[in-house]
Amino acid sequence: MVDTMDAKTQPSWFFGCARCLALSPRPAPSPDKEAEDHEERRPGRKPGGWSSMPFILGNETFERLAFFGVLANFMVYLRREYHMDQASATNLINLWAGVTNFAPLLGAFLSDAYTGRFWIIAVGSAASFMGMLTMTLTAWIPNLRPPKCSAQQQANCIGPTAAQLGALIAGLGFLSIGTGGIRPCSIPFGVDQFDFTTDEGRRGINSYYNWYYATFTVAVMITLTVVVYIQDSISWVVGFGIPAALMFGSIVLFFLGTKFYVYVEPEGSIFSGIARVIVAAYKKRRLRLPDEEEGVYYNPSLKGILVAKLPITNKFRSLNKATLIVEGDLTPNGTCLNKWNLCSIQQVEEVKCLVKVLPIWASGIICFTAAAQQGTFAVSQALSMDRHIGHTFQIPPGSIAIVSMLTIGAFVPIYDRVLVPAFRRITKREDGITLLQRMGIGLVFSVLSMVVAGLVEGKRRDLANANHSGMVAPMSVMWLAPQLILLGFAEAFNFIGQIEFYNRQFPENMRSIATSLFFCTIAGANYLSSLVVSLVHALTGKDGKPDWLTNDINQGRVDYFYYLLAGMGLINLVYFVLCARKYEYKKVEMDEGNSYLDVELNLVKH
Repeated sequence: MVDTMDAKTQPSWFFGCARCLALSPRPAPSPDKEAEDHEERRPGRKPGGWSSMPFILGNETFERLAFFGVLANFMVYLRREYHMDQASATNLINLWAGVTNFAPLLGAFLSDAYTGRFWIIAVGSAASFMGMLTMTLTAWIPNLRPPKCSAQQQANCIGPTAAQLGALIAGLGFLSIGTGGIRPCSIPFGVDQFDFTTDEGRRGINSYYNWYYATFTVAVMITLTVVVYIQDSISWVVGFGIPAALMFGSIVLFFLGTKFYVYVEPEGSIFSGIARVIVAAYKKRRLRLPDEEEGVYYNPSLKGILVAKLPITNKFRSLNKATLIVEGDLTPNGTCLNKWNLCSIQQVEEVKCLVKVLPIWASGIICFTAAAQQGTFAVSQALSMDRHIGHTFQIPPGSIAIVSMLTIGAFVPIYDRVLVPAFRRITKREDGITLLQRMGIGLVFSVLSMVVAGLVEGKRRDLANANHSGMVAPMSVMWLAPQLILLGFAEAFNFIGQIEFYNRQFPENMRSIATSLFFCTIAGANYLSSLVVSLVHALTGKDGKPDWLTNDINQGRVDYFYYLLAGMGLINLVYFVLCARKYEYKKVEMDEGNSYLDVELNLVKH
C-alpha cells in the first residue's frame, strides 16, 4: 500500500470571495489502460489541441472579467447608487456570492450526467452576457435605480423600490447561472482537447494549466485596476458595459471554435453512485459483516481511467454492507445484476473519502468568512479613509483588495521554491509539511488578520470622530494593508491547501466533486457571514446606541465585529486541530498489472 500524500502536487492559486480553480492536480490516466480508454472517450475525432485553446481560454477569461467586474466594486455601487445601508448591502453580496458558488455543483452534475461540457458552457456564457447587460441597464436607465442623492443627504436618501431591487437581483441571478455553467466545465473541456496518450498531449495539458493561470491573473488584475477605476471615476455604465461587450464577444468566439473542439460524451454523474451506495447499504443493513473478505465482498477489476484502487477499510464500516454478495446479486458471468442492490468496494470507499473529508471541509468556512470581509467592510473602511496618492489621484475603494492578491502572487513562488525545500530538510517529506499542517497555518493567519483589522478600525474610527471636517478619517487607506497582507497569507496556506487536499484525498473520478466542494466552502462562508451580520445588526446597539454595523461606520463598532470573527476563528482552529489529529489519509493498493506508485511519481516529474 502507498500513502498518496507522498506525491508532490503543484499549488493552485485563487483570488476573491469567489475564487476559481486555477491549477488543480491533473486527472491521471493509467498507462496500461489509457490506449483503449482513449478510443472510447474520443471516437472518430482527432484532439483539438492548441487550435481550440483561444476559443476556450477567451471565453473563460471574459466570464471572469464580467463576474469580478461586478463583485470587486459592488459594495460601492450598492451604497452610492442604491443607497443601501451597510448591513443590507453586505447581506445581499454574501447571499449572491453564496448562490454563485453553489451553482458550479449543479453545472457539474448536468454536464457529467446529461448534456456534456460544451452546451453547459454555451448556456452559461449566454446567461453571463444577459447578467452583465442587465447590470449595465440598471446603471444606464434612471428608473431602474433610486433617485440621486448627495453625500450630505445620505441619511435621508430614498432606497430602491421592489421593482428596482428585482431588476438588480435578476442581473445577479443571470451571472450566477453563467458562473455555474462556465466555471466547472471550462477546465475539463480544455483538457479534453489534448490526447493524453502521447507525450505531446501531456505536455499540452500542463501548458494549458499554465495559460489558464496566466489568463486568470490578468483578468483579475484588469478588473481591480482598470474596470474598477472606470466605475468609480468615470461612469458605471461604461464600467459595466465594457465587461458586457467582452462577454458578447466571448460567445461569438466560443461558437467560432465549434469545428475545432473535441466533444466527450457525458459518462454519468458521481452523485448517482453515492446514492446507490447509501441505498444498497440500507437494504442490507440487517446483514452481519463477516471477518473474511475473499468471495464475500464485491471487488471487480477497475474499468475506465482510474489510477488507484482503494482497499476496503473499517472506517464507517456499516457502508461495507453495500458490497456484501448475497444470492441473486450476480449474473452467471459474475457481473452485478442490480446496481441499487450491490456496489463494489471501490464505490463504497469513494463515498467514505467524501464523508471523511467533510469535517475538515467545514473548518474552511470560517476562514473564508474572514476573507469575505475584504469585499464588504474593508471597502466601507476605505470609503472613510484618505485614498489619495499624490494631489489628484485617489485609489478606488474596490481596488484595495489587490493588496491581498499581490501578497499571494509574491508569496506562492517563495513558498514553493524556498520554504518547501527548507521544510523538506527538517521533516524529510517530499512536500515539506502535510496539507493539513498547511491549512492549519492558514487558519492562524486568518485569526491574526481579523485581530489586526479590529485594531486598525478602532484607530480609524477614533480619528474620524475626532476630525471635525467630515466622515473621512485623516488616515491613509494603506493602513488596511497589514490586515489584507495577513489575509493573503491565510489564502496562500489555507485556500490552496484546501483544493490540493480535496484533489489528493478524492479518487480520480471524483475530481469534479473536489472542485465543487471548494466552491461550496466559499458559499457556506458567504451564508455564515450574512447570518452573523444579521445577528449582530439585530442584537447590538440597544438603549439608544447605534448597532455595531450601523450605516454610519464612524458611529458603529466594526472593530468589535472583527474581534467577533477572530474569536470564531480561534474556536474553529481548535476544532480543526482535533479533526486533523484523527484524520487518516487515503491509501491505495496495487491493482493487477499496474504500478500506481510509479504513475503518481511520474506525474510529479511532468
